[in-house]
Amino acid sequence: MAESRRVIVIGSGPAGLTSAIYTARANLAPLLIEGLDAGGQLMITTAVENFPGFSDGVMGPDLMAAMRTQAERFGTTIVQGRVTRVDLGRRPFTVEAEGAEYEADTLIVATGASARLLGLPSERRLMGRGVSTCATCDGFFYRNRPIAVVGGGDSAVEEAIFLTKFASRVTLIHRRDTLRASKIMRDKAAANPKIDFRWNTVVEEVKDVEKGTVTGVVLRDTVTGERSELPLDGVFVAIGHTPNTSLFAGQLDLDANGYIVTHERTRTSVPGVFACGDVQDPIYRQAITAAGSGCMAALDAERFLED
Repeated sequence: MAESRRVIVIGSGPAGLTSAIYTARANLAPLLIEGLDAGGQLMITTAVENFPGFSDGVMGPDLMAAMRTQAERFGTTIVQGRVTRVDLGRRPFTVEAEGAEYEADTLIVATGASARLLGLPSERRLMGRGVSTCATCDGFFYRNRPIAVVGGGDSAVEEAIFLTKFASRVTLIHRRDTLRASKIMRDKAAANPKIDFRWNTVVEEVKDVEKGTVTGVVLRDTVTGERSELPLDGVFVAIGHTPNTSLFAGQLDLDANGYIVTHERTRTSVPGVFACGDVQDPIYRQAITAAGSGCMAALDAERFLED
């Protein structure tokens, strides 16, 4: 028979673990299913210096380990592995994970969003060591240092402009000869004296894996095929995010980009199902905002059960 729970949390990043902490303290004995990327994006982040309470910063994996321990201390049961199926068409909800079946009176979805990457082995190896997908998180580390932003949409241009507050030079690398960003963003970037453009260019390699830190990139001109090297101290990949919502397609309302649509704080289109963190937030995407929405989802779930 399926194990029955009052609350099941799917996802183990800041949003999922915070919702688990709050529902556990409310004596709801939540079950949290970690997913394949346990701990979320902070597990590939080195120093986190903007999370309140850590004046000297904290390593991303250490922060997630502490949150996990705290959730368990209050009575959260944590299951490793990924969810393979959910059925939100009947109550209680059904959740299948790693061959086991669970039933839930309420469900908190905190599956996050995955940053799109270039697909280079060197990019993966140097993630958190000069390669980043979050300018707001890591820009501070590049004061007076040359960096690059890869992308051509509004997010890439916005990050490039933001990074000029810190970097000595920002090179915006785009595979086409014109930006996809809105005109106002294009004009802002063109008017910024600290931004250079490399048009019709793709990154073929991030150097230097042997040194364990970014020292530059190998570029290829998509028109001429010519290769060149650009010395850098950091590379910010800004080619978008993909919300992890494939499980919920056709069951929850999603927006045009696949993010879960929430109403009245964290409520989804299905009563009793709540969403928090990056899976429903395409704008802020910060650990602290994810944690805050995890708290909101927990309180909303608790009130739903009381009603």
